[in-house]
Amino acid sequence: MPPTPTPTEINLHRQSKVLELTFEDGSHFNLPCEYLRVFSPSAEVRGHGPGQETLQTGKEDVNIANITPVGNYAVVLHFDDGHNTGIYSWDTLYDLGKNQESNWRGYLERLEAAGHKRQPAS
Repeated sequence: MPPTPTPTEINLHRQSKVLELTFEDGSHFNLPCEYLRVFSPSAEVRGHGPGQETLQTGKEDVNIANITPVGNYAVVLHFDDGHNTGIYSWDTLYDLGKNQESNWRGYLERLEAAGHKRQPAS
């Protein structure tokens, strides 16, 4: 399997709450902060094994306050709700971009199944 492309640009659009990523293979993703927050690679969200995931709710208005590089392979996204324990590797960000539509659809289905309604972002 070829190595995951490296980002050539990472731009945070605080107003629209979107992280824009461009990778060296030309892939371009606009990932909403809410999406990145609910799919955080942290143990708090994903658990320590299959079936231990915690459904994240009420994150419609979350934004990224700060981005910290981790070596040459990842970033830590510091969200304004205090969450900052997920290390977003280039693999993770690329995967979240490539699978955004199906991931988001699955998330909305899990929210509905749990009886949660998304509030419109302000």
